[in-house]
Amino acid sequence: MILVLANEVNPKANYFVHELASYFPDAVVHDYARDGGPRTVAALDDIESVDDVSTVDGVVLSGSTAGVYESDAYPWMDDQRTLVRDLLNENVPTLGVCFGHQLVNDALGGTVEHRGLKATLVSLDLADDPLFSGVDETVPMVHGDVVVDAGTGMEPIASADYYPLVATRHENAPLWTTQFHPEFTSALHGRVRRDFGWTDSERTFDEVTAARVFENFRRLAGDSV
Repeated sequence: MILVLANEVNPKANYFVHELASYFPDAVVHDYARDGGPRTVAALDDIESVDDVSTVDGVVLSGSTAGVYESDAYPWMDDQRTLVRDLLNENVPTLGVCFGHQLVNDALGGTVEHRGLKATLVSLDLADDPLFSGVDETVPMVHGDVVVDAGTGMEPIASADYYPLVATRHENAPLWTTQFHPEFTSALHGRVRRDFGWTDSERTFDEVTAARVFENFRRLAGDSV
C-alpha cells in the first residue's frame, strides 16, 4: 500500500493531489494539510484506514501551493519535517513531489527560496536513476519556489538550465524527490492553464512520459519491502 500525504492548503487546487493518488491503485490518501499527521513512522498506524505500519510499502508527499517557509501559518509542516527524518532513518521508501521535494530537502538541512512562478514544459538532464526508467526529458513544471541547497545526503539526479536541483535522491536510503509534477498530463492542461497561468512552448505533451515516475516508484517501493 502507498500512503499519499496530501499537503495542498487550497481545496480548489486539490485536484492535482487526487490525480497523483490515482496512479497508485492501493493508495490511502491522508489530508495532512487539513488534519495534521504523524511525526514518526510508528505513528502512521494512527491514520484512518492504516491498521498496521507494516502494510505501508511507501509514502508520497504531495505538492502544495504553500511554501515550506510558511510554518508559522501551517504548523503541520514541522510535524512532516520530523516524519521525513523518521522515514529516512527507518528506510521507508519515500517520494516527494514539488512541495514534497522542497520539504524533504528543507527537513534535511537544505535551503528553499521563492524565485517566481514557472508553469510550462521544460527539458531536463536526467541521471541514470531507476526512478526515471522510461521517462523522457520533457516534463511539466509548475512552481514558484526552488531548492537552492540540497539536504544532507541528498544528491542531484535531474537538472534544468535554470535549476540545478530539479530532482534529488538520498545517497543511502530509498528517498527520491522531484520538483516537476508527474501527474500533470494533457488531461489537466486546461485546468492548470487557468489556475497557474501556463506558458506554452515549442514542446508538447506528446513528449511527456513523466507519469512513469509513479510506476517506477511503486516498483521500487515493492522491491524495498
